Amino acid sequence: MTTTTVSPVLLLTAVVRRVERLSPSFVRIRFGGNGFEHLGPEGPTLDQRVKLLIPSPGRPAPSVLLDPDGWYAAWLALPEADRGHLRTYTARAVEGEGDERQLVVDFVLHGHGTPATPGASDAAAGPAGTWAAAATVGDEIGLLAPRRGHERAFGGIEFEPGTGRRLLLAADETALPALASIVESLPAGTRGVAVVEVPGAADFLDVRFPAGIRCHWIARGSHPRGEQTLAALRECLGLDADARPVADRGLLGPSADLDDDEVWETPAYSSSGDDVTSTARARPRSGGVDTYAWVAGDSDTVKACRRLLVGEGGMPRPQVAFMGYWKQGRAG
Repeated sequence: MTTTTVSPVLLLTAVVRRVERLSPSFVRIRFGGNGFEHLGPEGPTLDQRVKLLIPSPGRPAPSVLLDPDGWYAAWLALPEADRGHLRTYTARAVEGEGDERQLVVDFVLHGHGTPATPGASDAAAGPAGTWAAAATVGDEIGLLAPRRGHERAFGGIEFEPGTGRRLLLAADETALPALASIVESLPAGTRGVAVVEVPGAADFLDVRFPAGIRCHWIARGSHPRGEQTLAALRECLGLDADARPVADRGLLGPSADLDDDEVWETPAYSSSGDDVTSTARARPRSGGVDTYAWVAGDSDTVKACRRLLVGEGGMPRPQVAFMGYWKQGRAG
C-alpha cells in the first residue's frame, strides 16, 4: 500500500478578482481561482508570508510552468523571459470558502504614489509594485502559499507572543498589512502599543485596533525614514530622548550586529547565527518581562529598533521579533 504525501506548498495561478486603491501608497488586490479552496492558513493570517511569481510583461504567470515539488530549482531553470520575478509578501487576509475563497494582499506602490504625496519617492518602484499599480480584474500572477492544515510545515508566521501580556508593535508601510492582520486577530483584552510610520497622513488606513492597543500613526513626510519611529519607541519605553540620525545609532546596544543585508531575528532564529534560545532572560530595564515586541519594516530602521529595545531597553532577545522586510536602494 502506498501513501501519498501532500505537499504543504500550494502552487496556484491567482486571478485578480478586485482592485481597490486604499490611499496614495496602497492598493488592495483580491485574488481567487482554481484550487483556492485549499488555501491556508486555517485561522488568523497574522503575519503569514506568501510568495508571488510576477510575470514578465506579455508572458503567462510562471506558476503554469512549475510543480510545487522542487519549484524553486525549476523556476531558476526557466528562461529569463518566462521566469519573471519572485517576491515575498504578507497576506492581509484569507476570506471565504470553496470557490469564493480569496487571498487579500495590500501592495505598497513604491515610486507610484501621487507626486505630491510626502515621502512617496524615497523608495524605488520594483516589479511587484509596478505590476500592482497596473493590475486589472482578470490579470494572473503565480502564488506559493500554505495548504490548509499544513501551515506549520510551510512556515511564514513569526508572531508568537507566548506568555507576553503586553505588546509593542512597530511597522512601516511594507509591514502595515501584517501588523493590521495581527491586531485584528487579538483578543479584546490585549494591551500594548503600536507605532506605524507611513509616507503621509493620507496613508493612515482603517485598522481595527483592540481598545487596549494604543496606536501612534506617524506621517513620515520629509523626515528621514525611521527617525520618528525611534523617537516614539523611546517615549513608549520611557527612555531618554535621543535625536541622533538612524545611521548613527550603531553605537547602541551589543557590539555584535546583524548582517547589513539580512535582518531577521525571532525568539527561535537569528540571521546573525546567534543562539537566541539560550540567551539569559535578564530582567529588562524597561518594558517589563511580560512584554513581547514585534518590529518589521526596512532593514536599517529594524536594526536601529533592535539596538534600542535590546541594547538600551534591555529586553531579553527571546521576547522580541525583528524582521527586515526590505532594504533601501533595492527595488521590491
